[in-house]
Amino acid sequence: MLRRSLAFLVLMPPLVSAAPRPAGIMVSGWARPTVSGQSSGAAYLIVRNFGPGADTLVGVTSPIAGMAGVHRSQTIGGVSRMRPADAIVIPAGKKLTMAPGGYHVMLMGLKAPLKPGTTLALTVRFAHAGERQIHLPIQMSPPQ
Repeated sequence: MLRRSLAFLVLMPPLVSAAPRPAGIMVSGWARPTVSGQSSGAAYLIVRNFGPGADTLVGVTSPIAGMAGVHRSQTIGGVSRMRPADAIVIPAGKKLTMAPGGYHVMLMGLKAPLKPGTTLALTVRFAHAGERQIHLPIQMSPPQ
C-alpha cells in the first residue's frame, strides 16, 4: 500500500505553481508634495522592462501640469545643473530608477499643489510599449 501511495504522489501534478512573470513594461514611482503657489514639482519613476527587447522612454504628460518632461540633475565641478534628458533606453530585463539628484519627471506650470496623501496622474510614453496611465502617490519620500 505504501508503494502505491508514493507512486501516486510522484505522478501527481503540483498543486501550487509559480506566479507568472509580468510581461512588457511596468511603471511605478512617487511624487514630492508642493506648497500653494509653487509652479513646479518633481516625480520619480521606476520603470521595469520585462519584455523581450529594449524599449525607450520617450515622453511624459500630466493633466495637472502645463508641461512635463524627463530631466537630469548633475553636479559637475561643484556646480549642479538640471537639463532636459534625451529619450532613455531601458534594456530587456533591466530597470530605470529615478531619484532626487538624478533623473526625474519635471512638472512645470502646476495647476494645483501636489498634496500629500493624494495621487498624481501621469501618462508615460514608450517607443514600443506605447502609453501607460499611472497614478503616483504624493509623499515626502519613496514608498517602502
